[in-house]
Amino acid sequence: MNNLRGARASGRLGHALLIHADPGCGGELLADWAAQLLLCQREPAPCLACTDCRHCAAHQHPDVFFLQPTEDSKQIRVEDVRTFIADLVLTSHGGGYRVGIVAPADVLNSNAANALLKTLEEPPPRTLLALISASPSRLPATILSRCTRLRVTAPPRVKTLDWLAARGRSGDLAGAAEVLGDAPLTLLDEDADAVARMSDEMLRAVAEVERGAGDPAQLAERWSRDQFALRLACLEAWLTRRIHLSANAPNGNIVWHFGLLDVLRELRREIDTPLNKSVALETWLWRLAAGGQPGRVTRSQ
Repeated sequence: MNNLRGARASGRLGHALLIHADPGCGGELLADWAAQLLLCQREPAPCLACTDCRHCAAHQHPDVFFLQPTEDSKQIRVEDVRTFIADLVLTSHGGGYRVGIVAPADVLNSNAANALLKTLEEPPPRTLLALISASPSRLPATILSRCTRLRVTAPPRVKTLDWLAARGRSGDLAGAAEVLGDAPLTLLDEDADAVARMSDEMLRAVAEVERGAGDPAQLAERWSRDQFALRLACLEAWLTRRIHLSANAPNGNIVWHFGLLDVLRELRREIDTPLNKSVALETWLWRLAAGGQPGRVTRSQ
């Protein structure tokens, strides 16, 4: 934030930011803060209390525009970009900056990316574009090269837990963080005890599958119908921990473990596609049963 404040004060802010933010770590909040920095009428800006700052925080400022997928699409389409750009080139209501926020920028389809690139190459005066992405490698190099990059990473676990506790959150926050990572805003919206219970229940079932006592077909059918995304996160978190242990263990079968992890991550990427969730998860569980090493599975493993 200090870098942005200094760039504004010296007139070196530029016209485009790429905010590379881990999910749940506040990329959108940083974009809102950048809008407040430019639109606040007080000094030092942003004051966070004036009408402009409050309207920015509430996404109600007339000089801040948002580009995101429409409800019936998982992509940002070229027609969405054209509407967005048409708003940006109009005269500012306050006579100052106009700010455009694109989130998530990595879902721009190719035509939409090309349309946005033209504005990045020839931006309207006193305009800032803020692109937010957890996976900037999915953006065209031509867009990346025209943006100033800002990296937003997850804080250390202890700081995340302290931050949540200070906001009145309780329960098994550490257990939830094992599954969801150290993403404060994600954890803030979750029932920590429920996440930890789900993880424990699933890992007991996984242990049975590895021993040959569980039924992969039955588990896959049940899990695919209830909080599938969260269940995949539980499995990925457990498998990642196991890989870390296997890396230093003899006969850890690290390659096999990484193969399982690749499949899980592919399932998470395709979760919004017409995927047969039950069949895909059952296949993964049978693969685990065929090559896994028997043993009790716990959240700490």
